[in-house]
Amino acid sequence: MLKKIRLIFAAVFFILITLLFLDFTGTLHAWFGWMAKIQFLPAILALNFAVVAALVLQTLLFGRIYCSVICPLGVFQDIISWFRGKLKKKDRMRFSYKPSNNILRYGVLAIFIVSMLAGTGAIANILAPYGAYGRIAFNLFAPLYKWGNNLFAYIAGRLDSYAFYGTDVWIGSIATFVVAVLTFAVIVFLAWKGGRTYCNSVCPVGAVLGFLSKFSLFRIRIDEGKCTGCSLCARGCKASCIDFEKHSVDYSKCVDCFDCIGNCSSGAISFSPVLPLRQGNSRRDEENTAPADGSRRAFLSTAALVVGGTVLSAQERRGDGGLAVIEDKKVPKRFTPLVPAGSVGISHFTDHCVACQLCVSVCENQVLRPSSDLSRLMMPEMSFERGYCRPECTKCGEVCPAGAIAPITVEEKSSKQIGHAVWLADNCLPYRGEAECGNCARHCPSGAIMMVSSVVGNDNSLRIPVINTEKCIGCGACEYLCPARPLSAIYVEGHEVHRTI
Repeated sequence: MLKKIRLIFAAVFFILITLLFLDFTGTLHAWFGWMAKIQFLPAILALNFAVVAALVLQTLLFGRIYCSVICPLGVFQDIISWFRGKLKKKDRMRFSYKPSNNILRYGVLAIFIVSMLAGTGAIANILAPYGAYGRIAFNLFAPLYKWGNNLFAYIAGRLDSYAFYGTDVWIGSIATFVVAVLTFAVIVFLAWKGGRTYCNSVCPVGAVLGFLSKFSLFRIRIDEGKCTGCSLCARGCKASCIDFEKHSVDYSKCVDCFDCIGNCSSGAISFSPVLPLRQGNSRRDEENTAPADGSRRAFLSTAALVVGGTVLSAQERRGDGGLAVIEDKKVPKRFTPLVPAGSVGISHFTDHCVACQLCVSVCENQVLRPSSDLSRLMMPEMSFERGYCRPECTKCGEVCPAGAIAPITVEEKSSKQIGHAVWLADNCLPYRGEAECGNCARHCPSGAIMMVSSVVGNDNSLRIPVINTEKCIGCGACEYLCPARPLSAIYVEGHEVHRTI
């Protein structure tokens, strides 16, 4: 029964969290966005102390339920391991007890902590489980989902139905795509060969929760009096945490999947509180609850404190009416990158972002895309080749689980200056005397651009833009709608710290 309950909840969490990354309309976030916000590391970075306390309390009571139910990367590993069991039925009982590789486990945790403190978020984001799964879902699963949607849109269009509409399928960053592919390959390989190897050897969240789970109240317990020594529990344990010969369980590795209870034919395994101790297994429980080595406990306690410190439309048309070929725009060189309103500034954004790509997946105008800059690798940044940041859209702040982008109102966003427009005279069509324009001024939502005569005193001369940088909010409408190619005659330069105008 416990296994069935766990499977139901794990399936619900996994499917809905995956759909959060696939749903390009942003509809599901209003109902299930909280599932992303209760992930362990995003909750820490968002200073969501209630969620962190609830997850810690849950672990101290029931062990690593988080890893087997809430964490999408953990459930994904179970799915891969289950598929291998189905394909190789004779190999279903392929696991065996392996002692914890604490040097690797806590070494990776140390690297994770140091990278967080040093501000090299790319390393920490690669290791963090939620962000890793988010990149896999966004870069590998979402394109398949969108192609399927576009197929339905094509069929519906032929039937004069508008039940579906097409959407762009594009890769925002080659570097992030490559990282997602490599992460996917590593996770699949480790899960195929050893079940929960990644969780118990690499994952920093697994290391922290594994330490806490050694003190949990409810645990998997083996009754020596009933055990027949058949080893079915150990050979079916994807966490490789059951030593059937000693009738002991490594609770730091156990993810409470309850497979062992289902595999045990003699009823010797139960999920029960440590106290009162049963007569048959009191010695084993005492061994498993013995105090951890002092130096290791000191290290992990310090690590926990340090972690707490770190908290401190259809495919794009390439023709004009199907006649003239339009040259693609190039990304301008920005001295300061652009990050969304609600993120306070670049420093706050990079300190909190877990690079999960959830905000990128809901950005309807495709303004957000993963950065290829090494200092901010995989973290979203803004650019305006495909659209501009509409002042009335606040979806990125609504879905961000880590507090990198805070939720703001439409009124607040319209007054947040994330950057300012810069005019490049040599690219401007009127300035070069080629044609009248004024696109930038006509479409500026904040009225920060006005057109003036290019020749002083000659009202008949072509008119060029003048920018009021005090009114500009950096939305990018001018850059996106500028007809100049390949570089716009006007672009947005970011601000290190956002301000209210």
